[in-house]
Amino acid sequence: MARQLQAGSRNQANRRVIPSRKPRRLWFERVMAMLVLLNFGLVLFDLSYIPWRNFYLKHFPQLTERYGEQFKGIESHRLTDAYLEAVRELENQVALTGLQSPEVAPKLSQLQGLSVDLITENPFAASDQSGTLERIKNRMRRQIGLESSKEAFTRFWSQDYLSRQGWEASIQFFQGEIEPLLATAYYRNIGENGRFIDRFWQIDLWFMGLFAAEFVARTLYLKQYHQHKSWLDAVIWRSYDLPLLLPFWRWLRIIPVVVRLNQSRLVNFQPIERRILRSLIAHIAIELTEMVVLRLIDQAQDLIRRGEITRWLLRSNYIDLNGVNEIEEIAKHFSDLLLYEVLPKVQPELDTLLSYGATQLLEQSPVYAGMRNLPGVSAAANNLTQRLAGDLSTGLYAAIRTVLEDEAGIALLRQLLVRLSETLSSELQQSQTADEIQSLTVALLDEVKVNYVKRLAAEDLDQLQAQSSRLYKLTQPER
Repeated sequence: MARQLQAGSRNQANRRVIPSRKPRRLWFERVMAMLVLLNFGLVLFDLSYIPWRNFYLKHFPQLTERYGEQFKGIESHRLTDAYLEAVRELENQVALTGLQSPEVAPKLSQLQGLSVDLITENPFAASDQSGTLERIKNRMRRQIGLESSKEAFTRFWSQDYLSRQGWEASIQFFQGEIEPLLATAYYRNIGENGRFIDRFWQIDLWFMGLFAAEFVARTLYLKQYHQHKSWLDAVIWRSYDLPLLLPFWRWLRIIPVVVRLNQSRLVNFQPIERRILRSLIAHIAIELTEMVVLRLIDQAQDLIRRGEITRWLLRSNYIDLNGVNEIEEIAKHFSDLLLYEVLPKVQPELDTLLSYGATQLLEQSPVYAGMRNLPGVSAAANNLTQRLAGDLSTGLYAAIRTVLEDEAGIALLRQLLVRLSETLSSELQQSQTADEIQSLTVALLDEVKVNYVKRLAAEDLDQLQAQSSRLYKLTQPER
């Protein structure tokens, strides 16, 4: 009774130790999961800002320019800024005085010079966007119909061309095809450490502080409810949150994002988790099985090459641990089982088989074939064969039993077996049969490895995955 009470109190203590996820705590888990997801979204935006800056600039121009200037040290390039400013001044001048006025000529000459500087200096090289300049040059070449990009820009910014092609059409081409590409050029400042400026830590620091405080609180909570655990165990328990505290390798935060979303029941990742685990385990099982089978075959080949199998058969240099001939004892047990249990139960079937064989022999005899039509001969022959079969099976069974139960019979049987073993050993030692058998067996095992073992990964993997999926469906409750 006392033990039951102790066990009951221990179970109650264990139930108290294991913290349950109560509904009133679920809101906190979901809030933290959303904050972790928000932080990871900001991390992805920061990591993709430089490669996808042109995309962000097209769809979110103000946010992209402000973020790049404040957190990435990005400034618009002076050359492209001057170029676009010169185009705006030209537009204003044409609107005031017209395209053929004397005030427009210096503006066009300035743009011709800036175009040559644009192609020569390549303001896109600093941001690794030289392909953008090539697109600008190709578009201008196609528009003007010249092979030289410098000559194409010079022709484009001329009063003669703009008058002939039309000012509105030409400036619309520039604004739609050239200006958006020029706006993507930028210059990124370098800090005192010799690297590009990156101030994302100013945003991430607030999240890291919050996650660090939560991590410490959760660690204290786990240590309080699991007092038999060490501090290291408590930290390892929440180890998936550690990427949230790292200022580098921020892409690893996908791990706590997935775990938090699953724990807060915002997203159910269990089906995906089960599929990944089953696939991973199936791959490991196939690889392990293949290695084990290959290792066993290699060991068998090594034993055969060294002649260990032959020496075991010949019992030479064989270490006997218990002074008992295990093979002889196993044979004795099998013979007793066959003699006293099996043969008495199958004797009717054995009599029928022997009777059928004797009848077939009689029918093949010419004498019996000539006498079979005589009255009473066929019935007498059937009785005779059945009696002979019964007497033969009974006599054979009695003879075997007599031999195995008699000491002299056992001695004679043992002498026969010894003689057979000695003769076999002598023949194996004197002939080349053993060497040939060894060579053929080694070659056969090599063929087994090539033809069958190597196919395990391709064939058994699909079978294992199919069986695993079928068993999983059968064990899942219907919904």
